[in-house]
Amino acid sequence: MKNSAIYPGSFDPLTNGHLDILQRAVQMFDKVIVTVAVNNQKKAVFTGDERIQLWEEAIKDKDWKDKVEIEQFTGLLINYARKKNVNVLLRGVRQISDFEYEFRMALTNRRLAPEIDTVFLMPDEQLTFISGSIVREVAAWGGNLNSFVPDNVAVALRKKYSKKK
Repeated sequence: MKNSAIYPGSFDPLTNGHLDILQRAVQMFDKVIVTVAVNNQKKAVFTGDERIQLWEEAIKDKDWKDKVEIEQFTGLLINYARKKNVNVLLRGVRQISDFEYEFRMALTNRRLAPEIDTVFLMPDEQLTFISGSIVREVAAWGGNLNSFVPDNVAVALRKKYSKKK
């Protein structure tokens, strides 16, 4: 795909910051493939299928939704990118600590696949403090999630955490 990029992540849960990055990306690329990473070693709140469904619901009314594919993957990201014939990876960077980790990952990917580049995007500054772990903690304590995640994700999180009580 000529002008395409992959936006990988666990997205557990999908946040407003993730949506902001995607909205920025579709302005730069003809197609963005959101890849929901599934790692069976980690205990996730949502299954891979649930995360895909949450993404699909969150963007269904966006005028740019036709520029987005949402898929699940497991394994080495560069292998997935090669399979899709995409040579750009998108990564969201909220803070300096994110950049340090993402920079190391980008260099590792470059060593393994020099033809694949990483592009870093920053969300709106009002969203830079939002992380999946913060959202999960707020949800676990029954806090208001409306400014952190799309409405459909807030509903899904409340359901998940109400079952755990």
